Amino acid sequence: MDETRPKIQKELASPPLKQGETLPGGKEGSETSPAKGPTESPASTDRMMEEVCERENLKAALFQVRSNGGSPGVDGMTVDALGDHLKTQWPTYRAQLLQGTYQPRPVKRVKIPKPDGGSRNLGIPTVLDRFVQQAVLQVLQRQWDPTFSEHSYGFRPKRSAHQAVAQAQKYIAEGYGWVVDLDLEKFFDRVNHDVLMARAARRIADKRLLKLLRAFLNAGVMEDGLVSPTEEGTPQGGPLSPLLSNLLLDELDRELESRGLRFVRYADDCNIYVRSERAGQRVMASVKSFLSRRLRLKVNDAKSAVARPDTRKFLGFSFTAGREPKRRIAPKALDRVKDRIRELTRRVRGISLQEMVDSLGGYLRGWRGYFAYCQTPSVLEGLDQWIRHRLRAVIWKQWKRGRTRYERLCDRGIPTQEAAKAAGSPHGAWRMSLSPALKRAYRNADFLSMGLPSLAPARA
Repeated sequence: MDETRPKIQKELASPPLKQGETLPGGKEGSETSPAKGPTESPASTDRMMEEVCERENLKAALFQVRSNGGSPGVDGMTVDALGDHLKTQWPTYRAQLLQGTYQPRPVKRVKIPKPDGGSRNLGIPTVLDRFVQQAVLQVLQRQWDPTFSEHSYGFRPKRSAHQAVAQAQKYIAEGYGWVVDLDLEKFFDRVNHDVLMARAARRIADKRLLKLLRAFLNAGVMEDGLVSPTEEGTPQGGPLSPLLSNLLLDELDRELESRGLRFVRYADDCNIYVRSERAGQRVMASVKSFLSRRLRLKVNDAKSAVARPDTRKFLGFSFTAGREPKRRIAPKALDRVKDRIRELTRRVRGISLQEMVDSLGGYLRGWRGYFAYCQTPSVLEGLDQWIRHRLRAVIWKQWKRGRTRYERLCDRGIPTQEAAKAAGSPHGAWRMSLSPALKRAYRNADFLSMGLPSLAPARA
């Protein structure tokens, strides 16, 4: 990572800057305080575009875009090619930004499957537009984030989904045993541009930046080679979309705070905790009215409900019933991980056991990093056992013949008589994966040594 930053500095330093563009030195790739000067350190929000174009801000933006990676947009330019492109073209783009004439390209629309079987539209801006959006994001986030509600956790520095889940758990433990689970219908596709820009205009006096934000919203989408205008929505996939969603929904946060309600919001996923079902129904009706009237957003009735928290999911987790609720993995999240494990451990994949463990291990480490936050270790232990069960079935299937099975069991220290009995069994691979001979031939420690991570926490 450190080797990349000098390269970024070099790319943004060439060609030489014009008068007034020079910035003081600072740690490369970091966000630094604006320099002391009328051009580089605007004192009010009507000079924010100059702050966007500051050298240190641009270096940080380029570093972040490269770190994020991603596919090319409609122009085909890759992330790796962006640096060389900026070497020759950045003075032109900078002039366009400062003059308020920069025009983003349409985003490339792709559809990605959702866990519930539907699909979500993902917009992929060009890498240049991602770079500009990231530079704008860094400036706006520094100013806006400290003003956002303490109840908002999504897409914010030093905040996480785990913190949101923990706060929800705290409300339930305090006796707020009913949840108003709000799901906004196609939120990112339905954001009203006029409503959003009105909120942005309250915080930004720089008309060039407001014009740029509107241009990003109206850039259009390209699908199957055709460009269509965008009259609503903030396409998921651009760096700015999460911040703009928080800006819009901050008004919902303030409304709920003014009512004294206990709630947690992560992006467009909002849970409100109350003491009774009757109170929950009142809150649901009034919040739906507020969202429709003030923000022109619609609640998805099919996915929203007033219910007990143990029957609902929040950010992949649910909670046990009782006075001391514990975090547990939501049933649908468990079903999804099992489906993925089944796919990765199919006995007909035609790859070696080590290759299978490698691909499975990469997936499980990422999954564990999030869901190990649950407080039901027995579920994780059960998953570990089930995974090893499937891998032993793969081993038995791959050995195929009785003679091979006998020899392999003997090679792994199984007595000849026991090996012969197992090798001659008429039972299938799934049942034989539970046999004492195969379980001793491939112990839990053997899978760990191959790189298979354990999902369950280590016992003290």
